[in-house]
Amino acid sequence: MIARIYQPARTAMSSGTAKTKYWVLEYAPATSRDVDPLMGWTSSDDMQSQVKLKFSSKEAAMDYARAKGIEAVVHEPHKRKPNIRVRGYGENFATDRRGAWTH
Repeated sequence: MIARIYQPARTAMSSGTAKTKYWVLEYAPATSRDVDPLMGWTSSDDMQSQVKLKFSSKEAAMDYARAKGIEAVVHEPHKRKPNIRVRGYGENFATDRRGAWTH
């Protein structure tokens, strides 16, 4: 049984990092998905593909996998450089602005 341990990325609809503080252990699919001929739904008989375990740290997830005998692959997150302005967002509307404000 193979699993992957990763830290989820932020959602595309927000710039916040609220749901990226934990680590996830997710099992790799053991069988392929099948298309139901009548309804066209995609289904699988693999129950492990529905399991996602959340951990507070990468070490906790790795310890769990080691204790249960799960072969786990760790994917390190790609951190982005923070965009911190000196005066903050209010600088866009400052009256003492030196240049023209353009998009």
